[in-house]
Amino acid sequence: MSDHTLFNFVHGELLENTSGQSFDVINPATNEVIYKTQVADEFIQQKAIESARQGFATWSAMTAVERSRVLLKAVELLRERNDELAKIEVLDTGKPIQEADCVDIETGADVIEYFAGLAPAQLGSQQPVGEDFFYTRKEPIGICAGIGAWNYPLQIACWKSGPALAAGNVLIFKPSEETPRGAVELAKVFIEAGVPPGVFNVVHGAGEVGQWLTTHPAIEKVSFTGEVGTGQKVMQSAASNLKEVTMELGGKSPLIVFEDAEITEAVSAAMLGNFYTQGEVCTNCTRVYVHKAVYEEFIQELKQRTENNIIVGDPLDPKVNLGALISKKHQKLVLDYIEMGKQQGATLLTGGHAVSPSSAPDGNFVAPTVFIDCRDDMTIVKEEIFGPVMCVLAFEDESDVIARANNTELGLAAGVFSQNIKRAHRVIHQLNAGICWINSYGNSPAEMPVGGYKRSGIGRENGVETLNSYTQTKSIYVGMSQIDSPF
Repeated sequence: MSDHTLFNFVHGELLENTSGQSFDVINPATNEVIYKTQVADEFIQQKAIESARQGFATWSAMTAVERSRVLLKAVELLRERNDELAKIEVLDTGKPIQEADCVDIETGADVIEYFAGLAPAQLGSQQPVGEDFFYTRKEPIGICAGIGAWNYPLQIACWKSGPALAAGNVLIFKPSEETPRGAVELAKVFIEAGVPPGVFNVVHGAGEVGQWLTTHPAIEKVSFTGEVGTGQKVMQSAASNLKEVTMELGGKSPLIVFEDAEITEAVSAAMLGNFYTQGEVCTNCTRVYVHKAVYEEFIQELKQRTENNIIVGDPLDPKVNLGALISKKHQKLVLDYIEMGKQQGATLLTGGHAVSPSSAPDGNFVAPTVFIDCRDDMTIVKEEIFGPVMCVLAFEDESDVIARANNTELGLAAGVFSQNIKRAHRVIHQLNAGICWINSYGNSPAEMPVGGYKRSGIGRENGVETLNSYTQTKSIYVGMSQIDSPF
């Protein structure tokens, strides 16, 4: 097996396909092919299902405490290998090493640790009914499928495998074809930690492999992270045989900055929520509503910090804090949106162009971009761009800004900056979004459920309710009295 080809990972080992079909994986910072990845052909698909069936028989028969111990061992290994895994993520995604080093693997490990701790605490219930009684059990669902996105490859694999495995299920995971290596590394860690073969299999490919996962009759649940349009297709496919679905989709989230906000903090949040991971984050606050009384002050500080505090360049350089966009195609899409913003009358405060830094001249870089004088009907204000492009809008009235913030089909996230505690809570309670922040932005701890309102998704990831969503409830009625029969 070549060092430069990544294989599917089935039943505890790397497995070669029979078709020989593969695709190239490109480093976004250099546009060079860094390795090839084999597609999950029919042979791999069949093996993955057989393996998952065997894995489920073993894993679901273990006690929750036994599963918990194994998963905690995997957490330990992930933390030990943080730096080498972070480097893999940087080469695949183009994000800066200073982020991947302290966020991607760490937060992924946190989620597995959280669910490993929670699993043995799951309780059924018991209730008398007359002289009889019934009780319930939380049982695993079976074979689940996870479909990941390319912006946080290893973290998403952890977010999906943590609750699925803790509850006693097995998971067939398809990472994005743009960033396939992190999930395979996670699969190796699981095997080393003592997770039985077949409990976490990794299959590679594009839409057709995703289609197979969402329609295969042996798979009981699909968890998908990605864009709204693809999510709709996944859901339609899953409906063909009534699979459960969890969808974590896109957003066009508002950040509302009131006149009493700490402006430096609010600017930090706006920059984090637009330029972190070069803007490729679904919860980003790409619509920043600033009260007219502090608008000029906000804009001034935002411009100064955006132009002076951001270093674009080779993502492996620890000083770099803005990396490369995932592909040439995506870079063009972001630049086209910027062009549209100019044409529709938004004022370019800063950025707005491609960048070719000396440390990575061939990468897919776009300068951190801020548009001001934006209107709610502009395309750049309505559509998810998924790049380092911020739209700033002015407001004066509280109820008006709430209506404007909610005037979208999406509802993933929202933020409010205000020192007035009553107003902060009053406003956040009226925003149609699943993940909200007050005087903060972007933090997503394992304990906190994550998911969208409206077209931004279905179900939640993280938090107690996610573990429950990977179980099914069995009710058992126990007759203690004599059966009253008319026959």
